[in-house]
Amino acid sequence: MRRTVAVVAAAVLLMEAVGFVVVNGILATFVDGQDMSLAGMDPDAMVTGTWAMGIVFGLYLAACAVVALLAGVRDRAPGRFGRILLITAAVTHGVLGALTVGLVGWSAFAFMMVVLALIVLVLVSFGRERTPRDAQPAPQAGPAPTNGAAPA
Repeated sequence: MRRTVAVVAAAVLLMEAVGFVVVNGILATFVDGQDMSLAGMDPDAMVTGTWAMGIVFGLYLAACAVVALLAGVRDRAPGRFGRILLITAAVTHGVLGALTVGLVGWSAFAFMMVVLALIVLVLVSFGRERTPRDAQPAPQAGPAPTNGAAPA
């Protein structure tokens, strides 16, 4: 079950990465075509910034997809860097989900929450990997004294 969740999360994150780059590319094309400016900002800087943001965030989501895919294929929890990457992606999806309710609508919110749930399921289902030190049983102490006196 957890391998399937990780692979599905990776596929959704990869589709989201491609979609984000495409949407930012469309926005950059419109800004460039209409020669729009915002508060006197250079339109070429806006086009470059839009493309840069789309590519950087797309690579970020693709990296999250790779981490989830590797976790699913290896059937092992992601490492420290992978966990941090997935946690930041979960927080980002939570914040963006809250913003999309008012800006885009409930369907976009539902999509963001599904992606958030998949990321959290990947993080939770694999849990913490046990190290050999964790696998050894702790030494058992003797029974506690009942009369309050120190053991001899």
